[in-house]
Formats: sequence, structure tokens, C-alpha cells
Amino acid sequence: MRPLLCVLGLLAMMLAAPALGHDRLRLVADNWPPFTDASMPGGGLATSIVTTALARAGYTSGVEEVPWARALLGVSEGRYDVLINAWYNDSRARIGQFSNAYLSNRIRLLQRKGEAFRYKRQSDLYPYSIAVVRDYAYSPAFDDDTRLHKVPVRNFSSAVRMLAAGRVKLAVEDEYVARYNLQREPQAVRDGVLLVDPPLAENTLHILVSLKHPEHKRIVERFERAIAAMKADGSYARLLRQHGF
Repeated sequence: MRPLLCVLGLLAMMLAAPALGHDRLRLVADNWPPFTDASMPGGGLATSIVTTALARAGYTSGVEEVPWARALLGVSEGRYDVLINAWYNDSRARIGQFSNAYLSNRIRLLQRKGEAFRYKRQSDLYPYSIAVVRDYAYSPAFDDDTRLHKVPVRNFSSAVRMLAAGRVKLAVEDEYVARYNLQREPQAVRDGVLLVDPPLAENTLHILVSLKHPEHKRIVERFERAIAAMKADGSYARLLRQHGF
């Protein structure tokens, strides 16, 4: 009897346990402080929110930080399960499932100080060269407008240094990201540029779950329920405060 009971107990444990590999998620993000940055507490605000919500949803996770283009490719190929910090666009929806928004970003233009520049509508930007981070999505209207003169660069630091040096007329970035990174640029760069009003766009931030993952729909559903619970119990607001938002 005793061996039989042991076998039955082992079978019960195996049936109760989740399928191996399906609850361990491979998360990825690029270096995008203060939202995603491995050197910051919790990996940055977005990483803190996402990993906390996924843990509450029953998932363990590991985060890898890679360049943006590599992160997107990894999600499309299934080497990563979840992209932490994705703005919506149609091409990304073909490689992964978006969650509902969990944060919001204001997209701002930057210009050189001392140069006359004003704009009211996007068409006012057509005469100007604009530094954009390669493979980033800013807003559908901006991304799809082929009349804009966009100059692809590796990251925001490259964009703002080109702007300060007069090699482009404008740059574009999320407001919090721009303010954070400007404090880490040389003073000549920091003092040579300014943010432009009005904002270019406002984007919502989502996780993007690879369609290669067999449970991508369930991951999104569980994540969204966890975010709603965090907002209800105050833990979401506490994370915002902890990261200075």
C-alpha cells in the first residue's frame, strides 16, 4: 500500500504543478531610463511595474537588456516571451499580442536654443531634419508620414548630440526620458537644447507578448488582472512614487 500511496501522491503533485517552462517568462527591454534600465532600482519604473504584475499573476521572470532592434527581433522569433516597453503600432501587432496600457508617455520635440522655431501642425515640420531612434515608433501619424525628413540614430544620446552640434534641426523623445538623459550629457549639450511645445503626441505603454508563446493570450489576461488589482490596492501608486513619478 505504501508504495502505491507514494506513487499516487507524486502524480497528484505533478498534475497540480504548472507545465514546466510555461510560468518562467523571458522578459526583454532596451536601455530606456527611467523606464527600463538594469542599473536602476527594480530595473526602472516600467520593469518594476511589469515584473511585479507578472509575479502577482503567477509567473517568475528573468529580464535581459539588449538594443531595441534585437529586442523586437527576439520577440518575433520567440527567443523572448515579453517585451516590457512597447508603444503600439501595426507591425508589432503582427509579432506579439499587446496588453492594455499600463503607463502613458508624452512625446516631445527638442530644438537648439537660440534658433527660431514654432509649429502648430505636423506639416510645419517638413522643412526640418529630425533625429529619430532607429526602429522606434513615436506615433502612427509621425511614423507613417513619408514627407518628414527623419535621420535614424542609435539612441537618444546620439540624437541630442547631433542636435546640439547642428547636424539636425530637431530630435524627438519621451519627455521623462529626455529630461533624465539630458542630466547625463555634457553641459554643452545639456545647455544647448530645449523641449518644444506643444507635445508631438501622447503614447500608451504596453507589454508585447510573443505570438510564438503558446499561452500569449493567457499571459496578457493575467497581467491585465494583476495591474487592475495593483491599482485597486495602492501598490501601483507606490511604485510610481518610489521611482519619482
